[in-house]
Amino acid sequence: MGSGRIGGYAIAAAVAVTLLAGAFSRHHIDATLAPLGYALLTVSGLTLLARNRWPVPVLVVTGLCALGYQAAGFDVPAVAFLFAVYAAVRAGHRWTTVVASVVLVAALPVAVLASGQPVGAAFAQARGALELAWLVAAGAAGEALRQAEQRAGEAERTREETARRRADEERLHIARELHDSLTHQISVIKVQSEAAVHVARKRGEPVSEALLAIREAGREAARELRATLEALRDDAAAARPGIADVPDLLERLRVGGLPTTLAIDGAPGELSTAVDRTVYRIVQESLTNVIRHAGTAAATVRIVYQPGAVVVRIEDNGTATTDSVPPHGVGLRGMRERVTALGGRLHAAPRPEGGFRVQAELPVERAS
Repeated sequence: MGSGRIGGYAIAAAVAVTLLAGAFSRHHIDATLAPLGYALLTVSGLTLLARNRWPVPVLVVTGLCALGYQAAGFDVPAVAFLFAVYAAVRAGHRWTTVVASVVLVAALPVAVLASGQPVGAAFAQARGALELAWLVAAGAAGEALRQAEQRAGEAERTREETARRRADEERLHIARELHDSLTHQISVIKVQSEAAVHVARKRGEPVSEALLAIREAGREAARELRATLEALRDDAAAARPGIADVPDLLERLRVGGLPTTLAIDGAPGELSTAVDRTVYRIVQESLTNVIRHAGTAAATVRIVYQPGAVVVRIEDNGTATTDSVPPHGVGLRGMRERVTALGGRLHAAPRPEGGFRVQAELPVERAS
């Protein structure tokens, strides 16, 4: 049990005890109404347990309880109502609190008159039950704390935005550094090795396995570096693709020669930016791997919205079999890291019927 909840119980219990102690120390007019008065005093204090979750209903209940025990002849201040005023204003219900306070101030003399008090004494008791100064102070305290919490929230959002902007700038800087330092060198290796293989074959000379391995390594390094640079720049871009952009991605791949189909099950809802973007990246990287490794193949993409999770599955009918060694490149590792960072699970393996399957299950983190 958190300290905040314990503090809430302590406040409610303390107010209830204070009200009951005040009732025992003051004379009530009609003894037959004593059980009702004590019950209303107890309810008035214990209702404060719900002041943070339901501030307006608590405001109404404590006000009605104050009217009830005053009408029963209990000359006890409306302490619980003051706490309710503070909680309601802190939650942002300022005008509702003002209206409820005005109604209670106007109705208290009527409630006291109903207990049999003479008019003069009734107004004096009503004024003592709810001092305007304490009422204003409770509202002012709630408003001050509400504004302080609002400023703290805005400051936190500003810090997060600053950190995000700096991270984007750092990613762009890394991308530029990688491009300037590595792209040229890898391109030289790739071009020189391809030229050497071409010249050897043109002359009819045998091409060594080492040279062929260098050429393939150069090609793969160039592809991986290009993908890395694109990922860094995309993550730093202002417009970041999400699930809504998956149909456009598949259309581009169809035009490029990869037959793809898309199926979406369930109601999409409003996902967090991180989950939305991760689903897109998984589809993008999986289909890129299909183009690279699956040969002539077709692919299917299925996105399933479940209670508490979104599942994305990409399957192809390529050349992979259960005896194949799954690829362990940068792309698959990056997908796994993205999914794990969001508390999800990723499964990537050949299918029993042939081809390859990538399936990710991401817990739904609703956008705020």
